[in-house]
Amino acid sequence: MKISTIARLTSAFLLTLSGSFFAAPAQVISDKPIQYVIPFPPGGESDVVARLQADLSFRLYQQQMIVLNKAGAGGGLAWSQMNNYPNDGTSIVGINLPHIVLQPLQEGSQFKTEDISGVYYYHFTPDALMVSANSPYKTYQDFIDAAKKNPGKLTLAGSGQYSGNQMAAERLNRLAGIKIEYVPFKGTGDLISSLIGMHVDGTMGYLPLAIQQKEKVRTLAIATEKRHPALPDVPTFKELGLNWVDGGYRGIGMPKSTPEAIKKKMSDFMAKLNSDPKAKAQLEDGGFVLVDVPYEKIQDFMAEKTPLIMNDAQSSGLLKH
Repeated sequence: MKISTIARLTSAFLLTLSGSFFAAPAQVISDKPIQYVIPFPPGGESDVVARLQADLSFRLYQQQMIVLNKAGAGGGLAWSQMNNYPNDGTSIVGINLPHIVLQPLQEGSQFKTEDISGVYYYHFTPDALMVSANSPYKTYQDFIDAAKKNPGKLTLAGSGQYSGNQMAAERLNRLAGIKIEYVPFKGTGDLISSLIGMHVDGTMGYLPLAIQQKEKVRTLAIATEKRHPALPDVPTFKELGLNWVDGGYRGIGMPKSTPEAIKKKMSDFMAKLNSDPKAKAQLEDGGFVLVDVPYEKIQDFMAEKTPLIMNDAQSSGLLKH
């Protein structure tokens, strides 16, 4: 997703809200700006939504949020430093599932899943298999047939290693009975030019990218229950015979030492941003599926998701032990 796309999304998003403003209340979290660290480069799904949240936060509540991109190690750089940030409510970090469960499985990881204190999860993005609009592969079956004829020769780009995109690529290999090489990039924004220019054969990304780049990429399948209105001609994996409805969850975390009352307050504040009806409609049109997992439900949410992620990692060969 290009930077210009961020600007267009942000402008449209703010215009839809302009008629609903009342006198702005006092700041609700801190009288200081909140540093909102995104562990990926500009242009990806995490970055786009964080900037929309930051604009909404200031315009509705006068609470300033400053989005900082701190890319590296597929998100691991920021997550490994997360507990060194101030614990006074002025620091939040974007977190992703299954990334924060998968990444500690790799050798050299600088953090553990239990180091991450999740506060709120706000959306889910379904997996999407894409190729360039100029690709010779017109359908999902074209792509699979080519992969079967050339085992290990085709490449799929994705965001990071031991990430949701890598897991999805491994799942495609397993379910479709093929072997495709996964090529990791720092983030979604970094892989777009390689995808469009056919330096890779395709990408395993997320539905928002497929929608925003629909003039330049061809989406072959999406991991949703039913087709998305923005891409009515794109089949679901379920339609194609694969039992696959999955993707990536995004939310925020705070340093573990942050007082419980501040974590709860931040969770409630993010829930307010997430519940704005006009913002919700805008994001859902763009392929984001909004969820509401507040701080008090994080532990149960992780207890539900972690075994599923670990089972996938085991069956995909990502577990070394």
